Amino acid sequence: MAKGYSKDLRVRAVALVEDGESRREAARVLGLGASTAIRWIERWTTTGSVAALPGTGYSRSPLEAHRQWLLDLVAAEPDLTLEEIRARLRSEKRLKTGTTSVWRFYERHDITFKKNSTRRRTGSS
Repeated sequence: MAKGYSKDLRVRAVALVEDGESRREAARVLGLGASTAIRWIERWTTTGSVAALPGTGYSRSPLEAHRQWLLDLVAAEPDLTLEEIRARLRSEKRLKTGTTSVWRFYERHDITFKKNSTRRRTGSS
């Protein structure tokens, strides 16, 4: 996600408009999009602040509702693949999800699917 503009730039846009420039002219001078300057000035006139709005936060995974079931599943059967876990979610919980979502869920809970050292390939002969 892109980073927001600095408060300094927002204040400069407001100052230009207060000095008599149009919103579009202030945007042109500062190298901004016209709609960006218009939104900033509108926010300034209604709230008195040019600060950036807070972000939306993190997305909530639908897998968290099945947290304990998923953790118990890999505890009981540690050699399941992500695709097998995904298939179980679909058949037992009627939850359609992607393999990457399952992987991110387990990553958030510090569970990895590293191969067992006893399964390594033998060296070349």
